Amino acid sequence: MTREQSRAARGWLDWGQQELASAAGVSLSTVRDFEKGRREPIPATLSAMRAALEAQGIVFLNDGEALGITFSRKS
Repeated sequence: MTREQSRAARGWLDWGQQELASAAGVSLSTVRDFEKGRREPIPATLSAMRAALEAQGIVFLNDGEALGITFSRKS
């Protein structure tokens, strides 16, 4: 997950950085610094953030040339 994908996913969900931080069990500064490009979280932290967004239906796309997100409604 890139910082741009994180911002886009939060926008799609109408989440602020605090909602992502809470859902992922990480600090607000971790989300803020990642999305601003100040630092790259450790892999476990990044995975927790991604999993929190995926639990809400976000699907991360990466075909090698383009990155993006989409949404999948869960039954």
